[in-house]
Amino acid sequence: MNTQFDLGAMLSAPQTAIQQIPCDQLHPYHNHKFELYSGERLEDMVASIKENSVLSPIIVQPIEGGYEILIGHNRWNASKLAGLPTVPAIVKTGLTEEEALLYTIESNLYQRGFDNLKISEQAAAVAFRHSEMFSQGKRNDIIRELALLGNHDADTSTLTPMGSKLDSGKAVGAEYGLSKGSVIRLMRIDKLIDELKTLVDSGYIAIRAGVELSFLSEKTQAVVAECAEDSKIDMKKAKMLRASADDEGNIDRYTVESIISGEGGEAKPKPKSVKISNDTYTKYFSEGVKAKEITETIEKALAFYFENMEEN
Repeated sequence: MNTQFDLGAMLSAPQTAIQQIPCDQLHPYHNHKFELYSGERLEDMVASIKENSVLSPIIVQPIEGGYEILIGHNRWNASKLAGLPTVPAIVKTGLTEEEALLYTIESNLYQRGFDNLKISEQAAAVAFRHSEMFSQGKRNDIIRELALLGNHDADTSTLTPMGSKLDSGKAVGAEYGLSKGSVIRLMRIDKLIDELKTLVDSGYIAIRAGVELSFLSEKTQAVVAECAEDSKIDMKKAKMLRASADDEGNIDRYTVESIISGEGGEAKPKPKSVKISNDTYTKYFSEGVKAKEITETIEKALAFYFENMEEN
């Protein structure tokens, strides 16, 4: 069998034609956010493919050196385990990043159902629905295509009309049965690094605690994830971590370790920045006075003021 990647031949093929593509030329989608089947569910799929082959084609797009899977990661994985050399596929060309991501997200939503997704997977879906690149019209087209291909039991009767706009949290919440607060929390969870998302998925970190941690920088989150291996992070610790962070979400490693280990006590309040108006400044200081001199004068004035307050 000739498995040489032929981009020219592929581009000339219709985008609805089914082709047999070698398994070793297929690669997972670069931004795939969903966990592959495992255990009994994977074993059942492998057994079915051994008996019936792959009944529904996967959908891919061309990349350098092969094809990137948009829909059908589990079928591809099970086909490899079943010993199949090729997988039936429909090749899509010229897709935008938005369209490619829509294929991967919508196929998983209709295949598994929103409630059956992990927390991080739900977060990814909700966050994408709120992103600037999301297009309801293109989504509707893809859902109709999935239904026609027989990939999922997609109900196209409730699709939002073409061109209508989503009302952020309300529309997403109504579709997935979520409150506005739940939508907001899931959007925050999507901002966690992968290591912390895994801990949220497992229940080791509660969702609300994960929301607090999402306000930390990625660098600080990485330190938190390391420390979480030894000490569980509850809501109190998560709040203390958030309160200890600077405006960019950074915390030094020592503070992170002391808070998570339980030795950090109460979080220190953030330092306050006090400004003096221009009118006040020009009353007491001439233009040529240096900042250091101004600071020293204000410190002396405050000390004098509070000393006299105590005497009175």
